[in-house]
Amino acid sequence: MTDRVMLFVDYQNVYHSARDCFHPEPFAHHVAGQVSPLALGRHIVTTSPFDRDLVGVRVYRGMPEATRDSRGNAACMRQIEAWSSDPLVTVVTRALRYPRGWPDRCQPGEKPQEKGVDVALAVDFGWLALEDQYDVGVLVSTDTDLKPVLEKVAILTDKRVEVAAWSGQRRYSRRLAIDSKSLWCHWLDRKVYEQVCDPTDYSRP
Repeated sequence: MTDRVMLFVDYQNVYHSARDCFHPEPFAHHVAGQVSPLALGRHIVTTSPFDRDLVGVRVYRGMPEATRDSRGNAACMRQIEAWSSDPLVTVVTRALRYPRGWPDRCQPGEKPQEKGVDVALAVDFGWLALEDQYDVGVLVSTDTDLKPVLEKVAILTDKRVEVAAWSGQRRYSRRLAIDSKSLWCHWLDRKVYEQVCDPTDYSRP
């Protein structure tokens, strides 16, 4: 029987981890680290030794507010539109949280932060498992806040839980693991990164 695979992508975590692994040079261009979530999902499925079918790619990310950051919001909208052109891809966004007084009157170095993205991902990962929407759930993130939902789905359901992380020549992303069960990790090296990276500059209309 063919296993239905659903990919869950913590996008900013994936983006920053890719930059750390493959673009450690200072001031790397902002497109460095961008990936196509759909291409990533297809790679993970097609390179599996098991009979698998990609049934969904769910991407979770923060959304800049149009009134506070019109350029960032427009770039994000263009990126989401590109991702969503394929019906397999679903994008879930949460508004960014801005420091008081941002951008001119906040503390030096303060930046907008994601809020609620990991919660949204965790809820969907668990709920879609209970609804039997997938047989194999692959989580692409190194955020340890997501470990509890991995544990619950792995222990309390019949679903197979897997994770994915970048693997550089000298740098490795911290893969997610749980104590109660061994989870398969899809290590993604530079060759894979070059196959799934997205060089599009979405800041340009």
